[in-house]
Amino acid sequence: MAENKGYTSDGSRARILVVEDEEALARLLKSHLERAGYDVHVEHKGKPALVFAAEHRTDLVVLDLMLPDMSGYNVCVELRKLYHPWILPVVMLTALNQPKHQLLGFSHGARAYLTKPVQAIELLDTIAVMLHREAERRA
Repeated sequence: MAENKGYTSDGSRARILVVEDEEALARLLKSHLERAGYDVHVEHKGKPALVFAAEHRTDLVVLDLMLPDMSGYNVCVELRKLYHPWILPVVMLTALNQPKHQLLGFSHGARAYLTKPVQAIELLDTIAVMLHREAERRA
């Protein structure tokens, strides 16, 4: 993992990367997550998100599946390669709500799968649980 280049974080807050192409939703997610105390970075495409994740310590990713430049499934697979063997929790947040999409999400490395529209409390609770599990696992 590369060092923290050009992105300031005091390191005490979990850093969440939001990958969402719908700008209004991305702003809303960022707002909710920052109010909850997280350090949030937003990307609207998969490739820039992978570059960010490679250059900056990231604790969790909220990932849309339908991105303009690549599939969220492929982004998830690439994140797994970047962060191996450390497990980067990925929450897929998508409008795709069929069981087959959920199974594909988990098979590509997602730790949680939420469908849009999602209640802020459900997203925040899911993120808190996943970050807590990772902290316990590393302890």
